[in-house]
Amino acid sequence: MDGTRPQQQSPPATAKPQEYRKPLLLGRFEVGKLLGQGNFAKVYLARNARTGESVAIKVIDKEKILKGGLIAHVKREIEILRRVRHPNIVQLFEVMATKAKIYFVMEYVRGGELFNKVAKGRLREDTARKYFQQLISALSFCHARGVYHRDLKPENLLLDENGDLKVSDFGLSTVSDQIQKDGLFHTFCGTPAYVAPEVLAQKGYDAAKFDIWSCGVILFVLMAGYLPFQDQNIMVMYRKIYKGEFRCPRWFSPELVRLLSRLLDSNPSSRITLPEIMENRWFKKGFRHVRFYFENDRFYSLDDIDKPPTPPPDELSGSESESDSTSSSVPSQRKGLGLPRPASLNAFDIISFSPGFDLSGLFEETGEEKRFVSGEPVSQIISKLEEIARVVSFTVRKKDCHVSLEGNKEGEKGPLKVAADIYELTPSLVVVEVKKKGGDSGEYEEFCKSQLKPNLQNLMYGHAAMDAIIASDTE
Repeated sequence: MDGTRPQQQSPPATAKPQEYRKPLLLGRFEVGKLLGQGNFAKVYLARNARTGESVAIKVIDKEKILKGGLIAHVKREIEILRRVRHPNIVQLFEVMATKAKIYFVMEYVRGGELFNKVAKGRLREDTARKYFQQLISALSFCHARGVYHRDLKPENLLLDENGDLKVSDFGLSTVSDQIQKDGLFHTFCGTPAYVAPEVLAQKGYDAAKFDIWSCGVILFVLMAGYLPFQDQNIMVMYRKIYKGEFRCPRWFSPELVRLLSRLLDSNPSSRITLPEIMENRWFKKGFRHVRFYFENDRFYSLDDIDKPPTPPPDELSGSESESDSTSSSVPSQRKGLGLPRPASLNAFDIISFSPGFDLSGLFEETGEEKRFVSGEPVSQIISKLEEIARVVSFTVRKKDCHVSLEGNKEGEKGPLKVAADIYELTPSLVVVEVKKKGGDSGEYEEFCKSQLKPNLQNLMYGHAAMDAIIASDTE
């Protein structure tokens, strides 16, 4: 928000308990050393007392932002950070507040700023390319969701313990709904050496093209070890930027020079676009699109879960196999599927599904959660979900009795993500719970209406039969 960077310093990997102050912040976090500060906020290293996980906590002074008229600014930063969850973007876990302070609990990135790495000298071409690829991947994700950073520079790019890049500091970011009637942004912002020439002209600018220019400056710095436009007199530097005057060092490859000439094109209309960058020959060397999904504040690689899980040994025992071969009505593990028996639901689980003690709510649509009872085998339910996904060209992920469907249409809220979980209700019945995990609510409702409901209709168990089973189980 005010240039505060949460991970400027790196403590030892395993900080000792005495390095943290007590009492616990908000009853949950042990607060440690100060990592950085700006005009309105301070950032501390902290540790979750329950999990032991290190986090960075940004503490914002409410009185200062009220006096500065920045309440809307803070709200926008929260909205943006929740919208852009990506492996190469610093993650916001949660926001808390007291009467005097606002707390951003954020991912702690141990490796420090990319700037510190470049300050030691220029990078090897393959290393610079890797960071640039991760930056463009994160930026493409942001732009697809209507988010524009507007202050990209090596100081705002952090490195984690694995050497992967994380974009931070969205304090100057904006969203597409702030575009004015002429379709452009007019706020002068950014760091002088990385600002685009059209911003200097103060006639309005395309924020996407602004970010691409900044990426060009960053790539030049990574490869050269110095800025493409520099002068002790800032006005002279601005004139160089406005004219797009720069010279590549002799060690730059011809492919890199051509890419930089497109990135640092002073005319935004002819400047390269993100899709064109991703098709560029220099960029594409060794590049792999990030395939991930987000669940419970954690990122998971799709590459790690595409392989079917190996069933536990006890589920391949003779007694289980015999049971499966003689009973087709029990929705348990079928031989060779690699899926375990669904988790059983007890009475408390059943009640928790319902909006009240009236259990009829369990088998009705409740907002973004849809549930129904089925007497069909788990394998058949999963096969039907996969069939639906194929029809609408959705990606499918399976793990045990959990199935995720993900659309391919990008929007401001990201692609539609739907999760289906299957629970054992009785030895012959299961509950299928479907819920939206991401994307637009209207798109989700339309998907349920046009695809899920008609295609799953034949798998649903009748209400009358269900009432009888519940009655018999409670006697």
